[in-house]
Amino acid sequence: MTMIITDISIKDLLIMEPEIITDERGWFMESFNQQMFEEALHARNLSVPIFVQDNHSLSHKGVVRGLHYQIPPYEQGKLVRVIQGRVWDVVVDIRPNSPTFSQWYGIELSANNHRQLWIPAGFAHGFIALEDNSQFLYKTTAYYAKDCERSLRWNDPELAITWPIPKDAEISLTVKDAQAPGFAQYKRNPAY
Repeated sequence: MTMIITDISIKDLLIMEPEIITDERGWFMESFNQQMFEEALHARNLSVPIFVQDNHSLSHKGVVRGLHYQIPPYEQGKLVRVIQGRVWDVVVDIRPNSPTFSQWYGIELSANNHRQLWIPAGFAHGFIALEDNSQFLYKTTAYYAKDCERSLRWNDPELAITWPIPKDAEISLTVKDAQAPGFAQYKRNPAY
């Protein structure tokens, strides 16, 4: 089996697209292969993480989750994918010394396109569900740590993320995400 791995405009982010084998019975794919993942990261001089936790969420259309991240010592890298429905997935580079600091990237992840996104530690991450019952899987490189959990405002004007949301659409946010601070506050104190 093969996996197509594509570099994108933001340093260290990778799109991973598995080979899909189909026949009259349906389809098969390797959703994760440690050896291929390691080879892809080594080829780019990136460190290879160890995954320690898998998370699974279900969201209805219009639910926005994020932009979330964890601060040291529990920074999380994430390998994310959708197994049902569709989401618009967004990451923001919040590494102050990165050449792509403050840049964002968005991609549709769906059960149909089978894409995965590798998000190293040092990125804020979020998504909006584009369909009801969208199921999202995350492999993470650090355990969830409530004391290290942080958020950025999903629609911060400084970041100017283009979300595919119709003007009359209803958005659903947690109170925490609705009250998340803006990027200017993060720049003043990255460990707030």
